[in-house]
Amino acid sequence: MKILFGVQGTGNGHISRSRELVRKLKEAGHDVEVIISGRKEEELKEIEIFEPYRVMKGMTLATYKGKLNYIDTMFQLDLVRLMSDVIKLDTTGTDLIITDFDPITSIAARLRNIPSVGFGHQYAFKYDIPVAKGNFFEKYTLLNFAPARYNAGLHWSHFNQPIFPPVIPETLYARKAATVVKEKVLVYLPFEEVEDIVLFFTPFDGFEFFIYGKVQDNRDDGHLHFRAYCREGFLSDLMESNGVVCNAGFELPGEALHLGKKLLLRPLDGQIEQQSNALGMVQLGYGMAMDRLDKSILTDWLQQPCREPLCYSRTVNYITEWISSGQWDELSKYTEAAWAEKS
Repeated sequence: MKILFGVQGTGNGHISRSRELVRKLKEAGHDVEVIISGRKEEELKEIEIFEPYRVMKGMTLATYKGKLNYIDTMFQLDLVRLMSDVIKLDTTGTDLIITDFDPITSIAARLRNIPSVGFGHQYAFKYDIPVAKGNFFEKYTLLNFAPARYNAGLHWSHFNQPIFPPVIPETLYARKAATVVKEKVLVYLPFEEVEDIVLFFTPFDGFEFFIYGKVQDNRDDGHLHFRAYCREGFLSDLMESNGVVCNAGFELPGEALHLGKKLLLRPLDGQIEQQSNALGMVQLGYGMAMDRLDKSILTDWLQQPCREPLCYSRTVNYITEWISSGQWDELSKYTEAAWAEKS
C-alpha cells in the first residue's frame, strides 16, 4: 500500500509516536512517504526513519510563559502558503493518507477524496472521554485542525471507547529496567520560561531535578541539572527518575505511566487538550495536576509514592494490522485486542 504520512512537528510527542508507526508500517511492506509540518527543518532531530520525508510550513501554535498566545498564533498563520503546499502535494497513486495532526495531508485527503486515518491522541476526543470546559474556538480547533475519515485515537485508558493505548517507544521495551533514584525527578516544561523554572525548583534542594525544555546546553547548578534535548539521554533520565513533572501533553505521561513513575502535570493555559489531559489524569487517579507552578502542590507531590507500571502493549502492532487489513470500519476489534495484551 502506498501511504502518505503527515506529522505535526511541533513538540516531540507527535514525532516520537509517528516514528514508531512509520517504522512498523515499513516493516510490514508498505511504501511510506512522510510530510513534516509546523517546525523548521534545522530544529528536527532523530528523524532518519522518516526518509524519504519533506518539511513544509503547515500551522503551529504560539505560546508564552505557559499560556497559548492567540494573537501571535493568528499573526503567524499563512493560509496562502498552506493551501499552496496542499495544491502542490503529489498524491498520485496514494492509497491512504495518515495524519498525525498535520493539516496539509488532512486537507489534501479531503480535497482529493483519498481515505484518511487520524493517528494520535487528539483523535481520541472524537469519543466520550474527559474533556475540560473551554470556549467554542478551542473545542472547534481541537476537532477540526486536522480531521480524518477514520480515527486511531490514543489515550491512557480506553474509557470503554474504541481507542488505542499510548504508543511506547520500542527502546523502553528493549532496555533492561534501570535502577530508580528516589530523589531524581525528570522535568519537561517546554512552555515555561527557564527563569521561572529555576525559581520554582530551587527551594527543593533535597531532590535532583533534571530539566529539559528551553535549554540549549548541558550544565549543572547545584541540584538543578539542565539538559539539552537528546532522545537517548532523555529516556535514560526518565527510566532512572522517581517521578516526572511536565506539561499535560500526552506521550511523556504515557511513557511515565508505562514505567510506573508518579506524575505532576502543569497544563498549558488556553489549550483545551492539555487541560483535558490533566482532568483525565486526576479522574483516573494516575497523577496530580496544578494550574500554575504551585510550590505547595509540588511539596505534596514529592512525598507521594510511585504507582505500579501499567505496561502498555505494543500499540503500533495493532494499528499496523488494522491499517493493513483495509477494514477500517472494524476498529474495535483491534483496540480491544491492544488493551487485552500487556507488555
